[in-house]
Amino acid sequence: MENQHRKISGYRELTQDEIDLMNEIKQKGKELQLLIDKIGTTPTSNPSAEPGRWLSMARTDLQVGIMKLTRAVAQPDFF
Repeated sequence: MENQHRKISGYRELTQDEIDLMNEIKQKGKELQLLIDKIGTTPTSNPSAEPGRWLSMARTDLQVGIMKLTRAVAQPDFF
């Protein structure tokens, strides 16, 4: 359905500049996902350094960062 956001409380119309920013953020997210996937397939030379744990935390932190960027642009009027 087109313009679904109009039926969801708290969302507003975005300007074309804001839409462009949102799409740029989403593209960077895709690039980060590819990088995370690449790092995840890299052989581990020092298992005691817990690279999988750090990669998992980095994935979460980057996802949160992308969400925060989109919220900064979208500026919803709810908590």
